[in-house]
Amino acid sequence: MPKIEHKFKKNLFLLILTDIVLLAISYGGSYLLRFDLKIPPLPYLASLKYTLIPFIGIKIFIFYQFHLYQGMWRYTGLKDLENLIKASLVSSGFMVLLTFAAVRFRGFARSVFLIDSLLTIFLIGGCRLGIRLFFSSWKKETLPWMRNGDGGSGHKKRKKVLIVGAGDAGEKILREINDNRDLVHYEVVGFLDDNPRKIHRHIHGIKVLDGIENVASVVRNIDVDEIMIAIPSASAEQMRRIIDLCQQTGVNCKTIPTIGELLNDKVSISAIRDVSYADLLGRSQIELDIERIGAYLKDKCILVTGAAGSIGSELCRQIMAFEPRALIMMDRAESSLYEIEMELRHLYPRQILVPALGSVTCRDSLKGIFNRYHPQVVFHAAAYKHVPMMEIHPWEAVFNNILGTSNVLEAALEARAERFVLVSTDKAVRPTNVMGASKRVAEIILQLKHEESARAAAGQRKLAGTKIMAVRFGNVIGSAGSVIPLFKRQIAYGGPVTVTHPEVTRYFMTIGEAVQLILQAGAMGESGDIYILKMGRPIRILDMARDLIRLSGFIPDKDIRIEITGLRPGEKLYEELITEGEGIVPTSHDKLMVLRSNGQKSAISARELKEKIEELLSLAQRQDGRGIQLKLQEIVPEYHPQILWDKVQFQCEKIVDLQSGDEIIFRANNAPTLPV
Repeated sequence: MPKIEHKFKKNLFLLILTDIVLLAISYGGSYLLRFDLKIPPLPYLASLKYTLIPFIGIKIFIFYQFHLYQGMWRYTGLKDLENLIKASLVSSGFMVLLTFAAVRFRGFARSVFLIDSLLTIFLIGGCRLGIRLFFSSWKKETLPWMRNGDGGSGHKKRKKVLIVGAGDAGEKILREINDNRDLVHYEVVGFLDDNPRKIHRHIHGIKVLDGIENVASVVRNIDVDEIMIAIPSASAEQMRRIIDLCQQTGVNCKTIPTIGELLNDKVSISAIRDVSYADLLGRSQIELDIERIGAYLKDKCILVTGAAGSIGSELCRQIMAFEPRALIMMDRAESSLYEIEMELRHLYPRQILVPALGSVTCRDSLKGIFNRYHPQVVFHAAAYKHVPMMEIHPWEAVFNNILGTSNVLEAALEARAERFVLVSTDKAVRPTNVMGASKRVAEIILQLKHEESARAAAGQRKLAGTKIMAVRFGNVIGSAGSVIPLFKRQIAYGGPVTVTHPEVTRYFMTIGEAVQLILQAGAMGESGDIYILKMGRPIRILDMARDLIRLSGFIPDKDIRIEITGLRPGEKLYEELITEGEGIVPTSHDKLMVLRSNGQKSAISARELKEKIEELLSLAQRQDGRGIQLKLQEIVPEYHPQILWDKVQFQCEKIVDLQSGDEIIFRANNAPTLPV
């Protein structure tokens, strides 16, 4: 440290000494320019002589106040130039006022002050820019005496990069490549852009070669090793078009994150990554009402159940950005809970994090958490969501999805939490599987509790306490159990990629988008509401498989075979987001809708629901799969299971297809065989 401080002081002294010399030249030069490069008359020479040192001292002092000596001049930028201009104008103005107050400009040429100000900006700004250029050239080893035949590195051939997008993001990527010595192996050979006014123009000396549609011809004409797509605001259609064009060249493609992922305009080379399927879904930024979300999260104690899961862990990450008083992370998965705890402790070392290992099916564990920490906002993300797995183990869906939701909600109501948000699913709409039906029961529990709380509050003439709401959305890319990791593994093995049905479609969004909208819905929601996220257009899984094969550098049905395996138990061709009879109302947020029952009373009473849930739990204790399905039908009339179980075993199950009446043997690997 002493050596570093000594070096810093030495550099500061040299910089100030250089500025003193330049300021003296500027002040003296202003007199020469004022008098047409002739020696000024004696009165003016006297003024120059007596004011030179005081004026230089004033300028150095003002420059220091404007932080012109705190920066690192090897990184000089527009902000530093702006501060220099401000400091020069302020110091010149101060000298004008001082001269007027002292001698009313006698013996001074007034234009000298203006000329001196301009010369100061030119000389000192030029000096700073020269320092920046020197270090920039030194980093890239492009000074004339350092150049050699391999492009300057002296070690290996530089990777030639073509940047798609001649906008702000592309310019920043080029600037970082030019400035960062660690990136000496990259060389930008050109830009592509669809704006015809940019074509044939230059950015930092690099030419915009052509439009994006001509990427193939550009790659043929020049040597390109890698294509970087730098258009963070591109829509799904634009990204699909750009990626298809780039892939036809056979050159490796990379991209930068979406505009929603780029915080504070920080576009850097470290953000560049391989093109992923999420880039094809849509890249529009989600506008969040930060103040409204912060109002119910900041300085509050937040509980997230299922905190180690895909949605739960992302909820924890985004909640921490709003500075809660404490975050309680509850999950039954020990290792995963530890991982998210360590991640957040590293990012937020001063905030309170509490890992709570336990299951939502255990009332005592929940009671202990609520009594100890008194959470004010609860996000209930704990759930079993794998459809075929819940068809094999329907009792686990009853325990975790129904009993767990009931336990957490009861604990939140007893503790008088401010908000309770259930993370639901589109599979709760006209469910054909146990998982979806169990989540629909969870939604019904919430709605009945809301009605009960509202009646109690009305009877006592006071506002209802806890706001109870649910958020329903479709499949999430990258979540545990998502089809994309399966497809990627199958592609890595060389295929085949298995698709259940050529016409099966699903709604998709990224984990980050889903969680942002959950937080927004939590801020907007009124008790009893079910919020639905606008998922965009449904995507055909077969098209997704082909896109992923292409993104991996292979040709579908040629390099990697696609195999149709048939729908698995509980699956249906099309997912829906709205149940028949539900009222859909737009909200102030363009990506959120709210589902309401239009004031209609629930089809089942709270007492009936409680009795049927007790019966469900009894069936679950006996692991009666068929009984569970029939009981779920009584609670959710729109639930129509595709199969009914005759016998449940671990290795081999006998099931009946309700449509054909055929018996099917369901093997241990969860794949149905031919009818027997």
